[in-house]
Formats: sequence, structure tokens, C-alpha cells
Amino acid sequence: MNNPQTAIERPLPSQRWVSDSEPELGLGVIIDANRRMVEILFSAAGERRLYALATAPLRRVTFKIGDRIKDAEGNEVTVERVSEDEGLLTYHAGSRAIAEAELSDAISFSSPEERLMAGTLDPIELFDLRVETLEIAGSIAGSPVRGFVGPRVDLIPHQMSIAGEVAARLTPRVLLADEVGLGKTIEAGLIFHRLLRTGRADRVLILVPDPLIHQWFVELYRRFNIQVTIINDERIEGIREEDSGANPFLSAQFILCSVDLLAEDEDLREEALQAGWDLLIVDEAHHLEWSEHDPSPAYEAVAAFAESTPGLLLLTATPQQLGAEGHFARLRLLDPSRYRRLKRFTKEAEEYERVAEVVDRILSGEGLRTEDIFFIDSHAKEIGTHARELDRDDETGRRKLVEELLDSFGPGRVMFRNTRAAIPGFPERKAHLVPLEGEEEIATKIEWLARFLREEESRKVLLICRSRELAETIDERLQEVLQVKAALFHEEVPLLRRDRNAAWFAEEDGARILISSEIGSEGRNFQFAHDLVLFDLPSDPELLEQRIGRLDRIGQTETVNVHIPYRTGTKEEVLARWYHEGLGAFEHSLHGASEIVRGLYGSLMPLLEEYDAEKLEELIAESVAERTEVTGRLQRGYDRLLQLNSNRPGRSAETIAAIRESGEDRKLEEFFLRLLDYFGVTVEEIAERTYVLRAGHLLTDAFPAIPTEGLGITFDRDRALTREDLQFFSIDHPFVRDVIGLFLGSEQGNATLALWKEINEEQIYLEMIVVIETVADDTLDTERYLPPRPLRIVINQSKRPRHKDPALKNAALLDGTRLGLTIEDLPTAYLIPELVDAALRRAEKKTAEMAREATERVREELTAEIDRLSWLARINKDVSSDEILKMTERRNGLVAALAGARPRVAALRVIVGEGEASEEG
Repeated sequence: MNNPQTAIERPLPSQRWVSDSEPELGLGVIIDANRRMVEILFSAAGERRLYALATAPLRRVTFKIGDRIKDAEGNEVTVERVSEDEGLLTYHAGSRAIAEAELSDAISFSSPEERLMAGTLDPIELFDLRVETLEIAGSIAGSPVRGFVGPRVDLIPHQMSIAGEVAARLTPRVLLADEVGLGKTIEAGLIFHRLLRTGRADRVLILVPDPLIHQWFVELYRRFNIQVTIINDERIEGIREEDSGANPFLSAQFILCSVDLLAEDEDLREEALQAGWDLLIVDEAHHLEWSEHDPSPAYEAVAAFAESTPGLLLLTATPQQLGAEGHFARLRLLDPSRYRRLKRFTKEAEEYERVAEVVDRILSGEGLRTEDIFFIDSHAKEIGTHARELDRDDETGRRKLVEELLDSFGPGRVMFRNTRAAIPGFPERKAHLVPLEGEEEIATKIEWLARFLREEESRKVLLICRSRELAETIDERLQEVLQVKAALFHEEVPLLRRDRNAAWFAEEDGARILISSEIGSEGRNFQFAHDLVLFDLPSDPELLEQRIGRLDRIGQTETVNVHIPYRTGTKEEVLARWYHEGLGAFEHSLHGASEIVRGLYGSLMPLLEEYDAEKLEELIAESVAERTEVTGRLQRGYDRLLQLNSNRPGRSAETIAAIRESGEDRKLEEFFLRLLDYFGVTVEEIAERTYVLRAGHLLTDAFPAIPTEGLGITFDRDRALTREDLQFFSIDHPFVRDVIGLFLGSEQGNATLALWKEINEEQIYLEMIVVIETVADDTLDTERYLPPRPLRIVINQSKRPRHKDPALKNAALLDGTRLGLTIEDLPTAYLIPELVDAALRRAEKKTAEMAREATERVREELTAEIDRLSWLARINKDVSSDEILKMTERRNGLVAALAGARPRVAALRVIVGEGEASEEG
């Protein structure tokens, strides 16, 4: 077969190509190709892949005279002649002519054997490097935390708990509803990255409000090394100019798009639907308005994608901003068959408080009451049995019973919500109400704002108001009375300028004040600032919380000062005092805000029309009582269950420990530096575990690009979090994976000849390194059960095993190629093909054993999970029959794939000795 190409040739339909990074996919056939993209079908693996032509890890497959090939029926022939017609090859053997499209999809490329017998040999250090690379690649593929190691994020327990739980599901469909500032975007990114690395999400569509597009783009690249393509009017126009019939949503694997764009353009939405997706992510999902008879265009657009996409992540910090009906509507997107009727949904929630009380009694060690046992029994007798048998001193038993109850009764299978009250480490919020006297609102408040900025010269201030027009007016009027560095942030500012203004505000010597319209209250993070001015107040407390959440979030290091200037005797005073004295909303997150406001609506609205001091006091008193009742009930019930299910410290601790262990293990770092040296990369150490890479004299043009000024990298997570100019290298980083794939995709080190001079009689040994592979759909993640780790087989010329021979294991082998030895020089060279066959038979036997063990693990693990889900489905309607069916199909698919596991010869070494080694096998 041909050698790897340094640059991708022009692909044509029906040509045969192979993926150097995933040779286990088998032989692929080109389906479609243009100047930018190439689509390949790997029939043996049941995979269809779309690659960007410029960076595709692909190699054209051509065979030469003398090669053994198989046709689609499995018939094997020897190539006698090769002909070409318009870029397509035909192989001739006697009277047979086999077009390359008719080749077997599962052809195994035997380059080590070919190179060995042809005498094309490499130095033994390259053989050792190949074996080490195979070991590293196998450990990466089999890592239980693959996809969680690489993101440049703090390992925060509640985030890892949710990401671990959701990403473990076959097709995650959940609502991520952590309170503002707790990191929903990070959680979604972790889940996305884990699904991507484990082969379960090759095509992902992300729908967000237009103002958040660039923030998502930057966050995914900066934290997760995921490059997404933004689809907007300009991008669509550019694609259509090149190819009028092209579907813009097939131009890349990961698409980031405005939800409004698809809601407003039905034709474009249809193209996006036709593109097909594995995972849909929707941010700020509370904007998806719905009623039974009048769903919004945005809701209908998302519903269309939700119906046809296996995985779905909805993100919102305010799940009940549109009330119980709106909350129900979003859950309906996740599982329309489960959430059919709002009335039934409301009724089920009434039992959550009772379940939470039982859970808390178990956790406290207080013990269960008789009525608790009866309550559990009425829902699930098996759990009731466990409850009766529980020893209150058995902490493990208590935790297990709690998990059973949360699985059975809790709402957490479709919704995850952490609250600030349950997460330590948040700073205080302090309200500063500023009563003002004045007839004209803007003039009065500008006068105060200028005075405040003069007095607090060193502080960064974020100001949020209701509209673009007001933001521009504030900016103009402020500059008239005080020359201050100010930046604008509103919907009419172009996206790029908006991002630059936000970055200027973040700079130490940049803007002192960022003046934003309401769009600044969602998605943006300004936790480096500590002062928020609410120039006006929204009538929706959920929106108020969104505003404050721009500063009050993970990463905030100081007290958040919320400044509320208001004119006395106006509706501004009503809102300011109602929020502060009645709801406590400036200094605390308000739970059940929508429900509370509905109860107070009749008292609040007249006061917003006409100020009345006496009625305001009555409203405040009524609000305190309503808040106490609603938040207390939620904290005892729904919120309590969500909190327990969303943050399970035991599970997250195990995941975090495994991530840290992977990152702190120096084996990958030391190996990768040697691999870089092999490719000719110059490495300069600038700090512990931190380096600058420079191109030097690279071995191949196919090596990933390194900037002219060098590439700063670190293997240290803590340093990566504080130095964004450094790339965070780990088992997940694309540069690391690409370099490993580049080396393994080459033939370097896969055939060598070594001399063992420590003994005196002639003897030859064959050392074979095989990788156990399965040809299967990536979504099965077979590598979790049977990682492609190298297997070493050593036999002597009598075909007896010698892999355990201590003398051979510790032998100081010399490089035969440097000594001028060749295979033809060996008197026993004729034995080598027989030894290869004998070693391969041993490898096949060992593969079958390992595949059987892996199959047993699959059956044990997944059958237990299927049984658990089947049992849960009788109790918890959030467990769908579809979930059980997919888990069953996964188990059966894994069993079938493992049954087809085969060893692939990855490297061969002939060892020439001059004596008789130990007979220990």
C-alpha cells in the first residue's frame, strides 16, 4: 500500500481513503467533495463523516503490484496490474478487474509485515517510540474522564456533578437551570466536550440570543478548544455566492446561530433541520414563550429541532420566569410524551415537599416515621423494604436510600438547579438605596451618578437601564457634566464593537463605566467589577436577578454593591422599596419570584400607576408574608429535591480526583516532549511544566501549525487558568491528539531489526505489537470496555512464547540497521512469515479472551442499568420507554461489536540473538 501523503490530494467520488487518526473505521469511500469539504462513508463502521478539506486527517489508499486485496465479498487476490481512469483506480488479477469502489470496507492494512519483508526498516528507538505512543493513545481512549480533563475550567463540584450525571446518559435531554452566576454555560460546555470526545456528538447546533453569539464563540474556543462556525446573514451570503445550492448548515460540524434567525426564516430553518444534529443546545430558554394555543415562533422553531435531535440541553437561570405554564412548556420540549398536561404536572409537584422531608430525616440520621414508610410503600414497595431495613448508623445505607428516593420521586432526571444558598464561596450583596429629589428623572439621576463617579474614582461601574435610547442619553448627558471614560453596550452597537467595548471595560486603564441597555443583563460576565448601578428597575424580579447576576457570579472576589437611585414619591420608590424591603431581592436571590409576584399583582399595579405611601407600606408587609410562605415551601420541597439531585458531592469528588490524577501524571508530558523532539519541534522550558514550542526543522509539512512567534503551552491546570496566553495541554487537547495521530498514521517505527549480543548461539525472535480494535459506530464508545491498548506477543524461532523471558525483557538491544544488518542477511529469514502467522494466531486468541471479558462487563453493567431504569419507569414517569429501549440497543450493539474485535498488527521487530534464552514462557 502507499505511504502517507503530506498534503491531501484532490478527492473524487468513489475513491478510497482512510482516516489516519481513526484507522479502525476501515476503508472509506468518497461520497461528495468540493473545494472546502469532503464527505466520506465508512460502511464497515456505519459512519458518515464530513471533513474540512484543508485539515482532514485523510490519506488516499492505493495498492501496488504484489499487494493482497479483498473485494466486497471477501475474496482475496494478488494485484498484478493497476490502471487509472479519470482519477479512479482498477486493480487487475488474472481475468478479474476490481474497481477501487468494489474493495472490501474492512481491509486491514498490513504495512508492518510488508515493510519488514521488503527490508524497509527503522531505528529501534522509533519502534520504542511507536509502542509508547500506542500505549498513550490507548490510555487516552480508555480514560473514564476523557473530555473532562482538557477544558480550561476550575473543577467546581456542583458543575462536575451535573456534567458527569448528564454526560453519562446515552441521549441527554435536560434543563440546566442553575441560578445566575453558577456556571450553566460551563456545564453545557463540559457535557458537549465529553460527548464529542467519546464519539456521541459529531454534529452540534447551538441556538442563542443574538447578543450572546460572540460570547459563546469565544468561550467554546478559549475554554474547550472547540471551534464553531457562526451562521449569520453574511456567512450564508458568502456560501451561496460560491455555491447557490449549498446548505449553509452542512458547511461545518458545529454551528452557532441566532435562534431568531431560524424563527423568522422558515426556508432557512428547513435547511437546518435537513442537516441533522446529534445535540442541540439552547441558551436563555426562558425566552421561548408558549401557550397551548399560541406558541411563539422561537418556541416552534426549537420544538422542531428538539423533535428530531437525540440530545437536548436547555439553559436558563430563571426557569419559572414565564410562570408554571412557561416552565412546563420547556419541560415539554425535553419529553413531550411525558409532559402532556399542565394540570398533572402541577399536581405531581405537590408531593415534592413530603419527599424532601423524608430525605432530610434520612440524611440527618433522625430515622423514619411509620407514616414515612407507608408513604414510600405507596409509591415503591422495594424502596419501602429498604427503608424498613435501614440502620440509622449505616451512613452508606442512608446515602443509597436517598439516591433511590431521588431517582424515584425527584424532578432531577430532566432538570438540574443549584442555588447560591447551597453553594459556598459567594460574596455578599449590599444594596445602596439612594432617594433623590427632582422633577426630571434623567437629570436628577445623572447629577447623582457624576457625583458618585467623582467620589469613587478607582472603581469600575456597570450601569444597566431599560433601553438603547436611554443608554445613549445617559452617555451623552454624563459626558456633559463629567469627562469620564465610558463605553456603550446596546443592541444597535455592532457585535464586534460591543465585544471591544466590553474588553475595554475589563482593562485596568480602560473604561470606568459601561452603560448598557437590557441586553447586558443576560449572558455577559463582568465579575471583575464590584459596583452595579440600576438606573431604572424592571417590574420582573427574575430580570432584576439577571441584571445583578452580571457581577454576582462565580469568580467575584468582593462584595457586590448594588446602587439604586430613585426619586421619592414616584413609582421608582415603589419598585425600589418593594424589591428591597418586601422581597429582599437586591441582597438575596429570590426563589419562586413569579409565583410571589402573581400573588401580589393586584396590590402592586395600582401603586405603579399612582404613588400612595400608606398602601406602599401595606404592600411591603404583604410581600414579606408572601415571600416567606412561597420560598419556605419551595426550599422544603421542589428546590430542596433539585439541590440534592443536582449536586451529589460523592460522585463529583470521584470525577474530580480522576481528572486531577490525569493532569498531574507526568507520563503524558514527558512522552509528548519526546514526540515533539522526533518531529523537529524546538522546546524551551520557561517555567515548571510550561514551555514555548517553535517549528524548527519540521519532519513533515503535515505537522499542526505553530505560530512564527512560538506557541506557549502548559500542562499545569492552575497556571492555565491564570495565563490565557498559554494553551492548556492534556489528553483532550486537539494539538496533542493531532500529533499522536500524525505519528501513528505514518509507518515510522512499525518495522525494525535488533541485535542481542549478550549470548553466543544464533536465535531469532519475533516481537509483534498489536492493537485490539472493533469496527463499530463511535456512539457505542467500545473503547470504554476494550481500550485499543497495545498487546505484546514475543515468540522464538520454535514459535514458543518468550514475552515473559526476563533476560530478553532486560536485554540491551542494538540497532540492526545501524550495524548494516538486513533481513536478507539472516539465514533463518524464511521463517519470518511463519512466525508472523504464529504470533498473529496468539494475538487472536488473546483478543478473543479480552473481548469475552469486556462483553461480560458490558452485560453486567448495562443489564443492571436496564433493570434499574425499568424499575424506575414504574415509579418515575421521567424515565421513558425510549430511554430503556436505547440502553438495550446499546448493550446489544456493544456485544455484537466486541464479538467482532480483531487484532491489528501495529509494529514488528525481529531480534537476532547469538544464544539460547531462558525457556520460561
